[in-house]
Amino acid sequence: MQDISSTASSSTGRPRSRSITVFAVLIAFILGAALVAWASANGYLSTLLPTPDAEQTSAAALDGPVEDPLTPPTTAEKSTPKTPAEQMSAIGSVEGRLALLEDRISRLDFQTDAASGNAARAEGLLIAFAARRMIDRGEPLSYVADQLKLRFMNAQPRAVETIIAFSKKPVTIDELSARLEALSPELTGKGDKSTLSLWDRARGEIGSMFTVRRDSSALVSPTARLDRAKVMLTARRIDNAIKEVERVPGADAADTWIADARRYEQVQRALDLLETTAMLEPRRLNDAEGHKVDQPSPLATPPATPSAAAQPAG
Repeated sequence: MQDISSTASSSTGRPRSRSITVFAVLIAFILGAALVAWASANGYLSTLLPTPDAEQTSAAALDGPVEDPLTPPTTAEKSTPKTPAEQMSAIGSVEGRLALLEDRISRLDFQTDAASGNAARAEGLLIAFAARRMIDRGEPLSYVADQLKLRFMNAQPRAVETIIAFSKKPVTIDELSARLEALSPELTGKGDKSTLSLWDRARGEIGSMFTVRRDSSALVSPTARLDRAKVMLTARRIDNAIKEVERVPGADAADTWIADARRYEQVQRALDLLETTAMLEPRRLNDAEGHKVDQPSPLATPPATPSAAAQPAG
């Protein structure tokens, strides 16, 4: 009886264990399928699986020889001679790079020289402007005189000397106008006649007895000439003002005024010359350190080529 019961119990236990195993496997399969579906829906599956390109790369890496980058080349590789064509190409590439470097360096040097030359010309022009402002105000040049000597003495020595000499005894436009106004009675013959000589008084009396009428008599009268001279002074046309004063009958009384006016005209011309030199002088202009400015001015017109000059017109 015991054998029959044990046999029955063993026969009933085995089917139960098998069903439980099958059920567990089925549950695991369902969970795995659900996990794969979830990973594919969220894009995680593509990152986990290798791509064909990666497989090919890894296969090529495995098939090819592995070289150590730290391993020095063998003696055979070092001693392998290069062909003449390879040597010439290497030399040509090096020469080409050197030529490019030299060209860049030369262009940088040219640009540096151009900038330095233009800066020196601009500084010289500012010095000339400062000298003109001080001359017009009747002020001493002080440090500007040293700058004029340093920059322009080699190019325009006479102009520099004229400006410095005038600054030691300056004359302004306002002073010339005031002095001309004070000389008006003597220049027009309406001043004190007691200081005139006997001949001048006699000539004046005889001249007053006869009157010659002309169409332009009002324009050539001493008063009209002095008025034009004052207008010329205001317009800084000093040469025309001097000519009008010299045509007045009593011009001898204005000798000192004429000399000072001519000095003022000369210094203005000298200042104009220095400004032109600062802009256009090609060789003899100096910079702040006394070095020559070799760079031509950008305002200067380029010289005509011989072929263009020899070509006939028309």
